[in-house]
Amino acid sequence: MSTSRLRFYERSPGHQHLSDSDRYLLKGPVPSKRVVIIGTGTVGQEHMYVASLLGRMRVHGIYDTEPKSMDAAERHFQSYSEQSLVRYSGLKEACNDPEADALIICTPNYTHFEVLQVAMQSGKPILLEKPMATILSDAAAIVAASEAYGSFIQVGLQYRYKPQYVEAFHEAKTRLSLGGIKTISMSEYRPPFLDKVKQWNKFNKKSGGTLIEKCCHYFDLMNMMAESTPVRVYASGGQSVNFLDFKHEGLPSDIDDHAFVIIDYENGIKANFSLNMFCHDFTEEMVIVGDKGSLKATEKVSAHDEKSCESIVAIELGDPYGSRRIEVAYAPDIRKSGHQGATFFEHVAFSDQLNGKRVQSATPLQGLWSVIVASAAQTSIMTRRAVDIPSFMSDNNLSQYLE
Repeated sequence: MSTSRLRFYERSPGHQHLSDSDRYLLKGPVPSKRVVIIGTGTVGQEHMYVASLLGRMRVHGIYDTEPKSMDAAERHFQSYSEQSLVRYSGLKEACNDPEADALIICTPNYTHFEVLQVAMQSGKPILLEKPMATILSDAAAIVAASEAYGSFIQVGLQYRYKPQYVEAFHEAKTRLSLGGIKTISMSEYRPPFLDKVKQWNKFNKKSGGTLIEKCCHYFDLMNMMAESTPVRVYASGGQSVNFLDFKHEGLPSDIDDHAFVIIDYENGIKANFSLNMFCHDFTEEMVIVGDKGSLKATEKVSAHDEKSCESIVAIELGDPYGSRRIEVAYAPDIRKSGHQGATFFEHVAFSDQLNGKRVQSATPLQGLWSVIVASAAQTSIMTRRAVDIPSFMSDNNLSQYLE
């Protein structure tokens, strides 16, 4: 009998009296790999917790340019782990520690390309947080470098592991319940971006812009569902409510807080995305319509009650007996570990690859295409014109990725 399905009981108060010698069914896995976390802000701390929760990788060390971030990360780590951490004084030292097997890069968006260049000199497997880069030329350079890299790079587009989207892809792509897909709609309604060190996420230059910084997740999902190349993007958006009076070091915030994006795919599928970032709660939704049925995958999270989370998948088919509505969720410890459990299963994919298994995780090329769509949409907002993707790719020296 596998003990992995029982190990989360080890955290319950009723089992804390058991010594290690008395733990069999409740014994956690022994980590086989050691990982270094580069960037110890909110996202880095999430990765540290998830790695410990999964138990396949030991968090060996941490590095951040901000000592206060490392202090906070270490305090949080000590609240759930008795392991010691190596604190590195420099990026090269962190990347090239011979005792570490892999690297997870969680630094601010605008540093990804520079940090990755140093990290790749180690030859180690790398999990690079999204977006892979803030500008197209850097994203394309990462793809080119990854193709010659001796190990692998996984991009942190973990929304594909959210339970409602896992179920949606199973229905649409494995069971083929909806028939031929014709339209895809996605939306996100949420509060504004939270505070970050030096407020880098309030500025297009450092974040990449809202559609790159946050919405690359949704463009990745739509690209996967369409299984085709985008050929035309039109978008409208702007900054209407958030951070209108905000300045940092004298510079005003310039990030969009709402957008509407329409995407035409080469195979005829039409898609659209709606974003609003001045809502009080979190709601995201995917609606897929095929020639045999439709599916709606919804996630609602209260900003006032972290326990209030609901993920629903509703399927409507021509056959009334096939229509159904189900609630989907991971185990509570997994769901609460980050992004409704998506980060946990992102780590499962990363650790599987570390151990030589072939999995379908987000590749640098898929990461590039999420940035291409987002960048085209932001260009459309600025120019107030539709963007022809082949021309856009040619203008940015990316035509080779259309072949």
